[in-house]
Amino acid sequence: MDRLDALRVFARVVDCESFSRAAETLRMPRSSVSTCVKDLETRLGTTLLHRTTRRVSLTPDGAAFYERCLRLLADYEDAETLFRGGSPARGRLRVSVPGRFGRLVVAPALPDFFARYPELELEIGVEDRPVDLVEGGFDCAVRVGGVGDEGLIARPIGDLPLINCASPAYLARHGAPREVADLAAHLEVGYASPGSGRIAEWEYVRDGETHRVEVPRQVTVNCAETYIACCLAGLGLIQIPAYDVRDHLAAGDLVEVMPDLRAEPMPLAFVYAHRSRLSRRLKVFMDWAGRLFADEVLMPG
Repeated sequence: MDRLDALRVFARVVDCESFSRAAETLRMPRSSVSTCVKDLETRLGTTLLHRTTRRVSLTPDGAAFYERCLRLLADYEDAETLFRGGSPARGRLRVSVPGRFGRLVVAPALPDFFARYPELELEIGVEDRPVDLVEGGFDCAVRVGGVGDEGLIARPIGDLPLINCASPAYLARHGAPREVADLAAHLEVGYASPGSGRIAEWEYVRDGETHRVEVPRQVTVNCAETYIACCLAGLGLIQIPAYDVRDHLAAGDLVEVMPDLRAEPMPLAFVYAHRSRLSRRLKVFMDWAGRLFADEVLMPG
């Protein structure tokens, strides 16, 4: 293993705080990762990591070396691609996206991405609950509704418009609500956050202020796919990102209601760890995906 590879291995162990997890994300045997770090420590003449049965952590020397290690790797990556105008990025990138983003938006657009960046390899984790970027070995994640972790850097993408909708069958039975007061005689499909379990309240914006109101419900779910399926089955009203139900609206399977009483749009952002270097491959992915999301999911509903 050459010296640059040794630096990459060391950096991944630090990011994952685990030899085993680093080995998994690097697709290497754990013994090879451990040997690599030991050889690096021998060459440097110092101990870089404290090792316990539960985790590894940086020594003071290790912390100083880690910061220089990241700069060296970033500088080398920039230098390596300096004269390759047709392919500005290469290597493997691990990203986490919400489930319907992955299926409806990212996956269909990947042929364009690989046509632009043929030397990049993507691993996409699809998960509706927030993931631990460091423990999972992810370079970045797409977050809806806030970062949720002060240890992460957020790169805003835009605001995700939300709409209110119901199925024609539901509206035939209950009528269409027109004012907030009408909601007391209606049902909503409840949505519980996959991460916290908190059930989202029905929200609307009036005169620039966000208001919340209790709406009766018979069913509560914690999955976006099931949330939409319950609405299609006529079980109640939902508040949903407009892009999520675009095809259902066009087909007449769902109908927008109370268009003047929508919830506040939800912030959409990329997040990455403070101590992760912003590699060229991560930059080009976020630039590409940011444009994609602007075109596909941030348009007004």
